[in-house]
Amino acid sequence: MNDDIAILHQIAAGSQQALAEFYRRYESRLYRFICSKMPDQFEAADLVNEVFLEVWQKAAEFQQRSKVSTWLFSIAYFKTVDRLRKTRPEALSEEALDNLEDDSPASLTCLIQAEQADQVRHCVSTLKPDHRAVMELTFFEEMSYRDIATVVNCPENTVKTRMFHAKQAMKKCLQRLAGGGLSHE
Repeated sequence: MNDDIAILHQIAAGSQQALAEFYRRYESRLYRFICSKMPDQFEAADLVNEVFLEVWQKAAEFQQRSKVSTWLFSIAYFKTVDRLRKTRPEALSEEALDNLEDDSPASLTCLIQAEQADQVRHCVSTLKPDHRAVMELTFFEEMSYRDIATVVNCPENTVKTRMFHAKQAMKKCLQRLAGGGLSHE
C-alpha cells in the first residue's frame, strides 16, 4: 500500500520507470475489470491505456482518502461507463459457434459453458448500471463494500442495497432464461 503511494509520488515527478512498475502491478486486474463490462477486447485494452494515461497525468492529485487501488479502479469505472454510453454489448457471434467441432465432447462442454456464460452476461447487462457496477466490483474485483462505496461515490449502505437488488434481479433473469419461472411482472 505505502509502496503504491511511493510509486505514485515518483510518477507525479515524471518517472516513466515508476509508471511501468505501476502498470505491471495493475494492468491485468484492470483489464479483467474492464473486460467484465466491455465485450470488445481491443476496446478494453484501449481503456486500460487511457486509465494509465490518466494516472500519469493526475498522480499528483491523489489525496490518500482511499487505497491507491480504489482510486485506480474509480478512474477505470468512470472511463468504462463513459465508453459504454457510446457502445452496445455484442452477443456471442455465430462464427464463434460455427468454429466448434460438432462431434467433440469438449466442444459440447465448451458450448454449454459459453451459453451459460452468455446467459450470465445477458442478465448482468440487463441490470441497472449502478447495480451492475456493484456486482462486478464485488465478485470480479473482490472489493469490499467500503471500497466500492468510494469507487462509485455513494454511502456503503447504498452499496449493500444495490447488491441486494442486483442479486434479486440476476436470480429472476437466470430463472426466466432457464425456463424455471417466467414472471408476469
